[in-house]
Amino acid sequence: MACVFRYDKTFEGLLTCVFHAYNRRQFPERLLDLQEPAGLFDDEVLEVLTDEALAGRVWQGVARLVRGEFMRGITSCWLSELPGVDELLFRYLRKLFDTKGRSVYNLADADVLACSQLWKKVSNECTRVIQFTRFQKTADGIYFSALAPIYNVYPLALHYFTDRFADQPWLVYDARRSYGYYYDGKGEVQEVRFAETIEPHLPKEKLAEGEELYQQLWQSYFKTIAIKERLNPRLHRQQLPARFWAYLTEKSPKFS
Repeated sequence: MACVFRYDKTFEGLLTCVFHAYNRRQFPERLLDLQEPAGLFDDEVLEVLTDEALAGRVWQGVARLVRGEFMRGITSCWLSELPGVDELLFRYLRKLFDTKGRSVYNLADADVLACSQLWKKVSNECTRVIQFTRFQKTADGIYFSALAPIYNVYPLALHYFTDRFADQPWLVYDARRSYGYYYDGKGEVQEVRFAETIEPHLPKEKLAEGEELYQQLWQSYFKTIAIKERLNPRLHRQQLPARFWAYLTEKSPKFS
């Protein structure tokens, strides 16, 4: 009998699906959105309501089986937001529980290998976001930065920003997903969204006094340290992908 679960496509919802699958001893062949129609040959469709308590029990079970780095890997895969990643993680979690955690080392398994590769891609994108963040000081004293990462990695990078810039208010903004995180400079972080489009380079009237001069100095420094005889455009694009250029002060045509 083909079984399908419908849920709200949240991470907590996915963990709730795992709980119900083991509780019912019935594992779905597909995971659908709540509004997505079931297939012609799906014999049973179960609507799963997200339950944070049940999701927490599943996550605690994962914590008892694997080290924290693997839990971060699971979270990283989810934040890739790729189509079908929930079904991949469902199979991964099922293998993890069925083998008491031993499956995470079995790269001969297609699902384990896929999760490992995806984890690496998301982690690399998180590193790029940390490396390529360029803050601009606004007129109200907030340090603002915008990037458009391929994956939804700002939740993974938050720990770096809160540790590195703990004494100043800042806002990091995901231009691809139209949301960001605001830190008040006193330890509190909150997710924020804007109704209007946020440009990566703020207009002069929104910048703090002297900020434009600092940006000009940074771009001048960037140009000065470059050794023309050693320029390698291909390597440069590998280490600094062109998709980030529009968000970088040193690459902005504003001061060219």
